[in-house]
Amino acid sequence: MDIEMFGRLSDAFGPSGFEEDVIRTAAGYLGKYQVENDAMNNLYARMPGIAAGKPVILLDAHLDECGFMVQCIHSNGCLGILMLGGFHLTNIPAHSVLVRTRAGKLVKGIITSKPVHFMNDRERNSQALDIESIYVDVGAGSRKEAEEDFGISVGDPMIPDVSFEYDEEHGICFGKAFDNRAGCACIIETMNKLYGGRNELSVNVAGAFAAQEEVGMRGATVTSQVVKPDLAIVFEGSPSDDFFFDIGLTQGKMKGGVQIRHMDKSYISNPVFIEYAIETAKSLGIKYQEAVRRGGSTNAGKISLTGKAVPVLVLGVPSRYIHTHYNFCAAEDLEAASELAAQVIRGLDIPLIRHICRQDLL
Repeated sequence: MDIEMFGRLSDAFGPSGFEEDVIRTAAGYLGKYQVENDAMNNLYARMPGIAAGKPVILLDAHLDECGFMVQCIHSNGCLGILMLGGFHLTNIPAHSVLVRTRAGKLVKGIITSKPVHFMNDRERNSQALDIESIYVDVGAGSRKEAEEDFGISVGDPMIPDVSFEYDEEHGICFGKAFDNRAGCACIIETMNKLYGGRNELSVNVAGAFAAQEEVGMRGATVTSQVVKPDLAIVFEGSPSDDFFFDIGLTQGKMKGGVQIRHMDKSYISNPVFIEYAIETAKSLGIKYQEAVRRGGSTNAGKISLTGKAVPVLVLGVPSRYIHTHYNFCAAEDLEAASELAAQVIRGLDIPLIRHICRQDLL
């Protein structure tokens, strides 16, 4: 895995609906592919020399990250905000953010947190929060100053203010938006692994970097209609559970390998595709772990409903503390995810594809 590439993707500015910087960053690593984008900020990358008549496999990951939008500007210069995606309110206060103005300037702000000195007893003892009472302070003293001096407008997007770091000694990545820049990196890495032998594959490979997943899997609704895949692999920066459950119950352990997901709230995985992926991982010594999720969703929920139904394999990179400002993930899990995807695709042939698509059932 190209860690520098992953770091640049992680650092890119891209909350839901504002993914342009991530598109440009990803496109910079896709020079040997046929690349285009659409009006929703979805990015497509196709292998050159597409062979007519071959089945199509889609590699999916979403571009967007959880962020915020300026909802209003108060008379004292503080910014009222809305969430773009699913933060829990207790994870928001007392962190810094970057607001992107209409002129493209990045303005640093602090998400307000009432000092304990000003709290009454009820406030000190309560964890209750309301997004309408959480603000962003950019240092302005009035609405006029926020608008005219800082250049901030209603509707401006913002993201967590976090920079990527890599601990090479321990193989640990630190940064923001691993859900799902980890998946974006895996698309690029997988396509690069397949590029040299693309003409020998039984499938045409298309990558789709989807917008607006965090607000309802909207981008994948479009990309799946455009690509019209026969099969798909969805990469996801999955929540690591190794700090929240007994080690025997964890299904998303950092450094535990690629996560193969059986089910979540959006999709019940194709069991034949799952079985093939597990057999491939075992035969090649690729570390993996299996997950049945009680919650959560991925773009598989939309992609699987395309056309006459699309079997989807969901591969996760376990990432600690997703949907907060700060994340950890392991470089070896990134590599395991992209390597398993590449080997699964190399092993596909027409009889196996028919079997996965249940065309031999009757």
